[in-house]
Amino acid sequence: MNNTQWLDEVKFNEQGLIPAIAQHHQTGRILMVAWMNRESLALTAEKNQAVYFSRSRQKLWHKGEESGHFQTVYEIRLDCDGDVIILQVEQHGGIACHTGRESCFYRKLTPQGWEIVDAQLKDPTAIYGDKAKTESHDHAHTTEQVDVLAHLGQLMQERKQAEADTSYVASLYKKGINKILEKVGEESVETIIAAKDYAAQNTESNLNDLIYETADLWFHSIVMLGYFDLNPQLIIDELARRQGLSGLVEKANRNKV
Repeated sequence: MNNTQWLDEVKFNEQGLIPAIAQHHQTGRILMVAWMNRESLALTAEKNQAVYFSRSRQKLWHKGEESGHFQTVYEIRLDCDGDVIILQVEQHGGIACHTGRESCFYRKLTPQGWEIVDAQLKDPTAIYGDKAKTESHDHAHTTEQVDVLAHLGQLMQERKQAEADTSYVASLYKKGINKILEKVGEESVETIIAAKDYAAQNTESNLNDLIYETADLWFHSIVMLGYFDLNPQLIIDELARRQGLSGLVEKANRNKV
């Protein structure tokens, strides 16, 4: 986008910044909130990849430059007052938060206070190395962990009771087993294509695509299990049995990691 006159309609604050909300382009889930200045917004529109401005480091921040979890931007919207940006994005790697979760909004207010309701998909040290101790994206760093399988198993049961228009998973359950199996098939094909691309080119981008598509395949397989009220732990138990390891021992060992 060579013409930058559209930037003149954006109302940056006194520091030359505007808040930008990153939203998953398919599910609508809010993934994160960060800041942009005029240059980062222009680069985002030009590259179709999210570029933010880090207040703590006082420099441009290309999302994914350290983690590899880039954001492909499908759409940029400006609110009625011209002072908030919304990005419709695809989150590569499935992790937007520096804590290793899909979204930075992983805590829900309950009568007992703030409860962590989203699983940590990856240890931050595995993403950032030693920088995980200081990496913050202008937010406080946390290290809480949630058992991913237990969380997803519980999530499936909750979504089965939800209205179809409230979530993507609920809509799948509403459509029935044939639609769910169709999605499993689609994700299988996309995983195969991603694997072949990675085998042929062996680039970091191909690796991220392979991880993302495999995560999609696993997720939709868990949706399928949920349709039959089957806990995903059953699959782990079966894999453990094949290796001669008790499912209980396997789970205890996994929780120690």
